[in-house]
Amino acid sequence: RAMEHDRAIEVYDIIRTIRDPEKPNTLEELEVVTEGGVEVQEIGEDEYLVTIRFTPTVPHCSLATLIGLCLRIKLQRCLPFRHKLEIYISEGTHSTEEDINKQINDKERVAAAMENPNLREIVEQCVTEPE
Repeated sequence: RAMEHDRAIEVYDIIRTIRDPEKPNTLEELEVVTEGGVEVQEIGEDEYLVTIRFTPTVPHCSLATLIGLCLRIKLQRCLPFRHKLEIYISEGTHSTEEDINKQINDKERVAAAMENPNLREIVEQCVTEPE
């Protein structure tokens, strides 16, 4: 339990500095991600299930999929332990949450999105740590 809690804090520290695609703020500042929205469970020897629930700033946020993509890319790059990643929109906070949840948890769709140079550039700007 203590290890899972430490891992959850570690995950939150990685994602809280992701920048919003439209605003100069971080996802933490906008309360899109919160410490309480990060859950980590041990699922095997040194392997964890990381579940993130994030809350878009408005119920029809057109960038919710992009934010989910940024969360996934940053964690794939930065998590120092073996993990399975599930990212969801907090229940009832977005008009198309089911579709978006499917999209951001589909490996092929994520890979295809990252092949788009414009999209990749936006993701890079959002996930790159400020100097």
